[in-house]
Amino acid sequence: MGRNVVSRSAIQARKRAIVKTLCYRLFMMLITILVAWLIVGDVSAAINIGLITNLLKTGTYYVYERTWDHITWGVLPDS
Repeated sequence: MGRNVVSRSAIQARKRAIVKTLCYRLFMMLITILVAWLIVGDVSAAINIGLITNLLKTGTYYVYERTWDHITWGVLPDS
């Protein structure tokens, strides 16, 4: 059970959270724009919807990831 536990430095965790956040949000933004375009039928409006919602979601996801970096459950202490 303890083999799947990860220990990493704070800097590494922060960089990893940023990269994960940006990659995930880019993918989700493309999906949001596509769905919005199918619903509203206007590419410009769909892009605006996709950009605004995903900027907000990117920020909230980053805060969520950083919050989890402060939770010690499932993480081995540094030796």
